Amino acid sequence: MSALLEVSGVTKSFDGFKAIDNLSLSVNEPELRAIIGPNGAGKTTFMDLVTGKTRPDSGTIRYGELSRDLTAMSEAQIARAGIGRKFQKPTVFEDQTVLENLTMALAAPRNPLNVLLRRPDRSARAAAVAEEVGLEKDLNKRAGILSHGQKQWLEIGMLLAQEPRLLLVDEPAAGMTTAERERTTAMLVEAAKTRAVVVIEHDMEFVRRLKCRVTVLHEGRSLAEGSLDHVCADPRVIDVYLGRPEEADA
Repeated sequence: MSALLEVSGVTKSFDGFKAIDNLSLSVNEPELRAIIGPNGAGKTTFMDLVTGKTRPDSGTIRYGELSRDLTAMSEAQIARAGIGRKFQKPTVFEDQTVLENLTMALAAPRNPLNVLLRRPDRSARAAAVAEEVGLEKDLNKRAGILSHGQKQWLEIGMLLAQEPRLLLVDEPAAGMTTAERERTTAMLVEAAKTRAVVVIEHDMEFVRRLKCRVTVLHEGRSLAEGSLDHVCADPRVIDVYLGRPEEADA
């Protein structure tokens, strides 16, 4: 594995409040990484910084083999470079079918020669992505009638259709049934075999099923990193995030 994303000494303040405080972390390719932490820990700001929605006050964010400086790129340039983001609330075209949503999201051909020589069947490619996210039987359904979990899958599929190298996913398990969470776990694990996938999540059981490296953020800093069992045994993580048994009983 090699580092795809390198965040080094990044700080971001809002009206004097440090949302991110001298944060450093790296994400490999391929890798599945979970980021957890209490509310206000800086998880959303971290994603905003990586995707160019917010600019850091200091520090560097490097991406890819050429160590491109993401802080010097626009949101559109970052997306074209292969970084995709899924927000908490699914955003799909509800009046369009699943197939139409996925077809619209497909990555554009790399160059004009591909168009002339390969002429890929976009519907077939979209159908293949639908199968990846468990929607192969729902291709002709309008997105608006899908369940909440299926809409989440469709949006993940729309991002996968863009062929990202780094996929940022914000609380994918929120509002899902147990069966949907299991399917989502398998989907993310599979996706991370060929790319970097970073999952922001509060559901600890969902994180446990991912069986991946975990980074704990607190007050904009990396507090602990390692397996879930490792970080959950860290006294600092227990104090600021998990709480002690006697506190939970109070």
